[in-house]
Amino acid sequence: MPVFLYNTMSRSLETFQPMQGNEVGLYSCGPTVYNYAHIGNLRTFLFEDLLKRTLQVSGFTVNHVMNITDVGHLTGDGDEGEDKIEKMANQTHKTVWEIAQFYTDAFFNDYDALNLIRPKVVCKATDHIQQMIDLIKRLEDGGHTYVSGGNVYFSIDSIPDYGKLARLDLSSLQTAVREDVQADDNKKNSKDFVLWFTKSKHGEQAMMWDSPWGRGFPGWHIECSAMSMYYLGESFDIHCGGIDAIPVHHTNEIAQSEAATGKEWVKYWMHGEFLLDETGKMSKSKGEFLTLSLLKSKGFDPMDYRYFCLGGHYRSQLKFSFEALETAKTARSNVYDRIRRMLAAGAKNTSLDGEKALEYKNAFLEHIQHDLNSPRALADLWGVLKDDTLSIDEKYSLAMFFDQVFGLGLQTIEKPEEESFPEEALALLQKRVEAKKEKNWALADSLRSELDAMGFMVKDSPAGSSLEKKM
Repeated sequence: MPVFLYNTMSRSLETFQPMQGNEVGLYSCGPTVYNYAHIGNLRTFLFEDLLKRTLQVSGFTVNHVMNITDVGHLTGDGDEGEDKIEKMANQTHKTVWEIAQFYTDAFFNDYDALNLIRPKVVCKATDHIQQMIDLIKRLEDGGHTYVSGGNVYFSIDSIPDYGKLARLDLSSLQTAVREDVQADDNKKNSKDFVLWFTKSKHGEQAMMWDSPWGRGFPGWHIECSAMSMYYLGESFDIHCGGIDAIPVHHTNEIAQSEAATGKEWVKYWMHGEFLLDETGKMSKSKGEFLTLSLLKSKGFDPMDYRYFCLGGHYRSQLKFSFEALETAKTARSNVYDRIRRMLAAGAKNTSLDGEKALEYKNAFLEHIQHDLNSPRALADLWGVLKDDTLSIDEKYSLAMFFDQVFGLGLQTIEKPEEESFPEEALALLQKRVEAKKEKNWALADSLRSELDAMGFMVKDSPAGSSLEKKM
């Protein structure tokens, strides 16, 4: 079955076709490691994991690269303010390196707790300064830069299609004369952006490197371009991120990357929508924000949050509340309980070649391969779990297949210890055994019905009769 993905660049659903056979180059914007990730941030990483798992179950090999922004991301998304990590270091009296490492470790603790498949390559900005300098040199040689106030700027007027991803109105951006609203008086155009900062602009900082333009540090946008092209080549398949990255960060990445290479940089752009709280978009700038650790302290498992996010389409805004999370927790627990009962009854993986099982498998693939429709795919899971025309082995095998995409950890569920049953139920079972010996079939059937009403199924086998709880 083909995979259809929504491409932000074309604003349309497109058939996915990698540039090189079944090999997929995927780049996703990683965290800026100056604080804990909030659950809105984590929703984006969950969407990217869903994408990767869907591609893998569809037969593709995914080369996933993700950056760690440990320098250069200022307190604003433009070119103003101070480095976020430097600011946190000053507030906590720690070194910038300690801050970056602490929050990198915290991020991956959350990443692993949510059962996200780690990228093939995790690249820190501070380890790739030379790649950034080399890329800035290419832009300089191509006439796309200028130096002003000690900083190196990218000139958006040097390319014809700046803002195409965000569909910005270029005529309103071509403002070469500075206006009062401009924050940086060194810019020729208010939308020009910094490729390299020097101490003449920001003063001496802990993280600074020598460069042809003076000692300083890279701009935020150049980091992703340099590292993605270093690991994936000058053109690759998919670039992901949150929807808030479209108007500035991803727009500027495209401008500098394609100006340097003269060719299309990324084939498919994919963006996850916001997670909303009662005040709107979840954001660290509001002060208090929700973390995965906070959810855990309130009794929720990380898989509850994963299930909650699967219940909303990645391109739709999702409203968070603890009531909604509690509903997700109950649903996930019910799935786990059903899997445990299957295992207790001896369920095992089997080939899915039965007509009904194939129907469910194909429906699931159709839904998840149609722009990652996880809500419909979850409905397929529940359809399987409730369909008694499927054998227990088929139910279990379909659930395990689906979980290659859902990532809910169903394969880690272990067979429960031998179940205990109420004395009353065991006594009725024994009476039924005796009734069968006496060939009193009417009484045996009556006792089976009585046990059924109590919530127990009678399982007859050559080894004897036993009970199991109804699913």
